[in-house]
Amino acid sequence: MTDKMMIPCIYLQYQKAVTGFGQRNLFHNGDVEELARFYSDSGADALLVFDFSSEDKEHEEAIAKIKDICNVSEIPVIGAGNIRRMEDVKKLIYAGCTKVVLNFSKEGNILLLEEVSKRFGKEKMVVSISSAREFLDHKERIEEWAGMVLALDAVQDEIRAVSSIPVILHTDICDPKVLRSLLKSGSVSGLSGSYISAVEHSVFSFKDLCREEGIQVNTFESKIAWSEFTLNQDGLIPVVVQDYKTDEVLMVAYMNEEAFSATLKTGKMTYWSRSRRELWTKGLTSGHVQYVKSMMLDCDNDTILAKVAQVGAACHTGNRSCFFKPLMKKEYDDTNPLRVFQDVYDVILDRREHPKEGSYTNYLFDKGIDKILKKVGEECTEIVIAAKNPN
Repeated sequence: MTDKMMIPCIYLQYQKAVTGFGQRNLFHNGDVEELARFYSDSGADALLVFDFSSEDKEHEEAIAKIKDICNVSEIPVIGAGNIRRMEDVKKLIYAGCTKVVLNFSKEGNILLLEEVSKRFGKEKMVVSISSAREFLDHKERIEEWAGMVLALDAVQDEIRAVSSIPVILHTDICDPKVLRSLLKSGSVSGLSGSYISAVEHSVFSFKDLCREEGIQVNTFESKIAWSEFTLNQDGLIPVVVQDYKTDEVLMVAYMNEEAFSATLKTGKMTYWSRSRRELWTKGLTSGHVQYVKSMMLDCDNDTILAKVAQVGAACHTGNRSCFFKPLMKKEYDDTNPLRVFQDVYDVILDRREHPKEGSYTNYLFDKGIDKILKKVGEECTEIVIAAKNPN
């Protein structure tokens, strides 16, 4: 059984997030990149972006904004809206979208599905259905050439009853009990729509309730039981906190079992205050939240290393890190060649997963292994010559 997915939506109009189709009211503050980061850090499994543009110029601006969203999002982005031809699909995929939604209420998209599926892969194709007839009339074509169905409110019951491929329900239902009952259906692979997109609702908390009811979801779960931790005399364990991208040490704090459990449930770093004798979620009052990315236990089981996405400053003084007072420093070269190679390798992997127009790396991937090996040979020759002539 695969995990049920929670997929919030961003409705994009004039490069801002709006409350829905045909709406001009901004959703949240309208900042789509801020929303993408928030959803990435708040437990969402993917992000659905609807482009509501109506003119070509506006559409090009929307594609550029979707590219910005993909650059900041750490979860897969699914592009939808204003797709009429192969070029539209290509632009979304090259912008960084992992999947593209074809609206089957448009006759042209029914014919387009096979063509784009052959070009980019069935797994990247999603079909949106607004009536049962749209699905039933083209069921064989959809199941052969699409990897997923996005079913709207009016047809969700009919579609999930007959579809053999994963179905994501896009719904305006906001009752969490009803939503959990929908997720218990074997044909439903995830939820999208109003409740999952609401910034005031915690996806982590909803997932926790799902898990309690036996619904399989992707949540944080410790591989080592708290009972195996080596605690200090106060029943606490120290936590060293690092920025997950730069490895900068941000702060040191302490957790008890309740704080550890709260961190896993909410996805936000929660500690035990030794001075106030109470739990505290970092950033609850200041807004300087720490979204947990990973936690590791050391060899003696007595210290946790947490890597986080830090919003704002980690230190109460306003400094990025609590460690800012110099004691001593010996001059040294801190260049790390392993980091350089890793950074280059990460870029290559990213280009393979998220092709970009005009990228030489993607050109090499398109040409195949012989062209890639020729390029590797050229680079190796340059390194050998540079090693011989260091100056």
